[in-house]
Amino acid sequence: MKQDRVRRPTLDTVAQEVGVSRATVSNAYNRPDQLSAALRERIIVTANRLGYSGPDPVARSLATRRGGAVAVLLGGGLSAAFSDPALSIVLDSMASTLDSERSLLLMPGTGAGPTPDSVARAHADIAVAYSLPDDSPALAQVAARGLPLVVIDQPVVAGSARVDTADEAGATLAAQHVRALGHRRVAILSFALGADGSQGPASPERLRDARFRVTRDRVRGALAGLEETDVPIWEAPGCRRDHGREGARWLLRLDLRPTALLCLSDELALGAIRAAQDLGLRVPEDVSIVGFDDTPAAQWADPPLTTVRQDLAEKGRMAAELALSLLDGTRPGPPTTLPVTLVERASTAPM
Repeated sequence: MKQDRVRRPTLDTVAQEVGVSRATVSNAYNRPDQLSAALRERIIVTANRLGYSGPDPVARSLATRRGGAVAVLLGGGLSAAFSDPALSIVLDSMASTLDSERSLLLMPGTGAGPTPDSVARAHADIAVAYSLPDDSPALAQVAARGLPLVVIDQPVVAGSARVDTADEAGATLAAQHVRALGHRRVAILSFALGADGSQGPASPERLRDARFRVTRDRVRGALAGLEETDVPIWEAPGCRRDHGREGARWLLRLDLRPTALLCLSDELALGAIRAAQDLGLRVPEDVSIVGFDDTPAAQWADPPLTTVRQDLAEKGRMAAELALSLLDGTRPGPPTTLPVTLVERASTAPM
């Protein structure tokens, strides 16, 4: 004979035990400022004794028609959230900034962002687009649902809130740095220009038609700082270290071997250092290498990496603050662009 299941305590159970209304118990969890500290404590103590852990978030979301989640639309797979240090820092800062009623819903993609169908099904109140291509179909579904939108880095979307970095200015700083050191044969190691996963030498046409604003700006800034356009560029399919290692091996085998590499991320730069070592080259004696981001690994590299610093934690904090502001009904303001600085370390040296 099956035993009857023990009935779980409910909000009504707690209300009856304390001798207050159901709404009063609800306020103890959702609007504690409406109760005296003594009454709220009595309710919480009673609830804990009865084994009641608080309002069911699923039931609450059905009643309010709000999911309580912030959907983060990623361009690549979910592994990037853990393998890309820059992205990890931004996400960690966002999560710590969001209040206790909000959680992050990570939505991976395959280059252009999540599929429209997955965005349509997402149980979220707002979307945060992280570095998506200009023509990401996911953004059309965000608009169709009428969700508020915060953009980190790219693309530019009318009616959205946006926080980005002075990418072009940062790449110009890096280029001017190696020029000032006397380097004239300089190459660029870029992450994806398109969302198709292509890799190899990048043509001027490929650069002009790039679907990622950050890539366009960083390459444009580097070329401006070098004051020339005939610069070898390798397009990596992503920004992992193995991508940087492969691209740098190709660049460093050119007949006119570059004496400096401008890498559009620290991860690419760390891979480039390994490629130089593979080829028996010394960094910085034979080739100077510059990164972009200033992730924690940059200062522990061998040699420590010269790089362009952006405040990744601040970027995540501001994106979360913008999301909460939009959810409170505030209209999006002008985009916020975070400044950059050049951090000189031992991976660059005079010719």
